[in-house]
Amino acid sequence: MTQSDKNSRHQKAMAKQKASVDASIEAASTERGVAILLTGNGKGKSSSAFGMVMRALGYGYKVGVVQFIKGEQLSGEEIYLRDHCPQVDFYQMGTGFTWDTQDRSSDIAAARTTWERASAMLADPAYHLVVLDELTYMLAFDYLPEADVIDALAGRPPEQSVVVTGRGGGSALQDIMDTVSEVKDIKHAFNSGIKARRGVDY
Repeated sequence: MTQSDKNSRHQKAMAKQKASVDASIEAASTERGVAILLTGNGKGKSSSAFGMVMRALGYGYKVGVVQFIKGEQLSGEEIYLRDHCPQVDFYQMGTGFTWDTQDRSSDIAAARTTWERASAMLADPAYHLVVLDELTYMLAFDYLPEADVIDALAGRPPEQSVVVTGRGGGSALQDIMDTVSEVKDIKHAFNSGIKARRGVDY
């Protein structure tokens, strides 16, 4: 096959792909906020969510971030948002990981206090984007009433988008989300004895 033939074949394939993409864009006529669940056992769920935080900030939108579980160990995202993004409302449950606390009653109390902050954001149309990092664990451990969480997510203002991260979460949560992405763990440095790296893992 000559280079000219390759170029011609490529042009035809790209033209077909463009027509398909254009048709999909044209068919997507609904304008509203979206609900996104980033789940799975792989690394990158929270990182992806914070990428969306940066996107929203780029347009000058108001953002709320609530981190469940995390908070004992300082993280790069916490430092950056605290020092450089006063327009982001950032709240952490602050108890650390459940396997560290080993105190179910205390964890439930902290989760419910944290959920009050999260649910207030979900009810406020001023927030363009709300990130609920590691919320799925609160459902998996039965720290929060599933019905309350589902109702708040489904009943948020129409223009508000929400991102939920964490493994699992259950079918009821998946059912109400517009987008569900699963991050699959194929290989992880930690399993090879490599320490978590500041600025990459936290």
